[in-house]
Amino acid sequence: MEKLTGPKKIKTAIFISGRGSNLNNLIKFAKTKKSPIIIDLVIANKQAKGLKYADQYKILKKIINFKKSKIAEQKILSILEKKKINFICLAGFMKILSNNFIKKFKGKIINIHPSYLPKYKGLNTSVRALNNNEKFSGCTVHYVNARLDSGKIIMQKKVKIEKNESEASLDKKIIKEEHKLYPASILKIFN
Repeated sequence: MEKLTGPKKIKTAIFISGRGSNLNNLIKFAKTKKSPIIIDLVIANKQAKGLKYADQYKILKKIINFKKSKIAEQKILSILEKKKINFICLAGFMKILSNNFIKKFKGKIINIHPSYLPKYKGLNTSVRALNNNEKFSGCTVHYVNARLDSGKIIMQKKVKIEKNESEASLDKKIIKEEHKLYPASILKIFN
């Protein structure tokens, strides 16, 4: 007798470059009943600290060197195909994917960005917000398109910047919101 399972979960890959706090958060989310995704693969462009979560949860991980990005992307596409991955979450992935790669996964790659887009695309978002005396920053989950941090916005959350805010304290507040926003955005997409 075959065991009845719930709706089939979407096979997902997470791409990282850093400490992996969003990866860890997404893995925990994927293990919940309400999650529409299952994480089958973690891709990193270097020996990232966050890979420890792939080990901890026994998820296949691949480190792909991006010195020759065209070759790197071909390798990744081949792995994604083999693993039948249908959805990609970028979580602090510090490489820009080519238009060609994005086209192959059109509408199936999302990213989390540590600012309230369209403000502060790219890097050092908290420093830039603080230097410009902004009243708030935030985080955004958006679809990935050919232009950096410019895809259609799925969800956003504002974070108030206090008078004596430091980069570290602002980053900490934003990460806390990212951990709520990323799962909420995934639920919004698939429900």
